[in-house]
Amino acid sequence: MSNKTQWQSVCHIDDLVPDSGIAVWTEDGPVAVFYLPNRIPCLFAISHTDPFSGANVLARGITGDLKGQPVVASPLYKQHFNLETGACLEDTSIKVTIYPVLLDGDEVVLEVPIKAHDQAVA
Repeated sequence: MSNKTQWQSVCHIDDLVPDSGIAVWTEDGPVAVFYLPNRIPCLFAISHTDPFSGANVLARGITGDLKGQPVVASPLYKQHFNLETGACLEDTSIKVTIYPVLLDGDEVVLEVPIKAHDQAVA
């Protein structure tokens, strides 16, 4: 398994909704991007897939702050996921994937793994 990554443009800054998330498609699958303008950093990206249900719903969760941690509550079973670490606050054995995210001009870009079938054969 390769650990190579690439930066992928996923949306425009105007696509983001303050204090909310949007779902984007990446080379690594569906990702939830959250824009929390009153925090530093203000952009977070985690897997869009709720690990408890398998449904792609996390971008539709409610964002908030629990004990100083930026979180999103799953809209299905209400577990809270830390947007900085991906850890589930109610079940520490569960974690969602987090993705480095940044703003490049007006474009939101994520660092995602390069799939093995996408790599050139040397």
